[in-house]
Amino acid sequence: MVLFPIIALAIKSGSPGPVFYRQHRIGKGGKIFEVVKFRTMIQNAEQNGAVWAQKEDPRVTKFGRFLRKTRLDELPQVINILKGEMSVVGPRAERPEFVEKLKKEIPFYEERLLVRPGLSGWAQINYGKDLDHNDTKEKLQYDLYYIKNRTFTIDMAVVLKTVKTVLSATGW
Repeated sequence: MVLFPIIALAIKSGSPGPVFYRQHRIGKGGKIFEVVKFRTMIQNAEQNGAVWAQKEDPRVTKFGRFLRKTRLDELPQVINILKGEMSVVGPRAERPEFVEKLKKEIPFYEERLLVRPGLSGWAQINYGKDLDHNDTKEKLQYDLYYIKNRTFTIDMAVVLKTVKTVLSATGW
């Protein structure tokens, strides 16, 4: 929480717009909630509708790239954890527009909704970002493995690898 004011100042000085970005996501049991993140893209980046993030996404600000690499853009989701909408570890919370499409196209995709989504997860630390349909199918395998085998040991492994990613800025 100490980093919040520093990050907020950097966001405001780098581009116009709000510090936080709010977006609807699907949680446990298909319940919609509003996730809170630090804004990493230019203002009105999705004025034409929901778009999958790209590796070298031109909508991402310079400081936003740093926030994404360190995963610090996710920090405000602690609020969602405290509200009980998310947990520290679990499948990534996805957008309703994408979930509806993916449930129709990928068998067992809806199984991810059996648990609360997480700030970080087995799929995120073992596979990274999903850029297309094939990545999503692959990450689903990791999510299903986690759901079936979740233990304190796996959760701790996810937390420790996430901390390593934050400190080493190896995300994208």
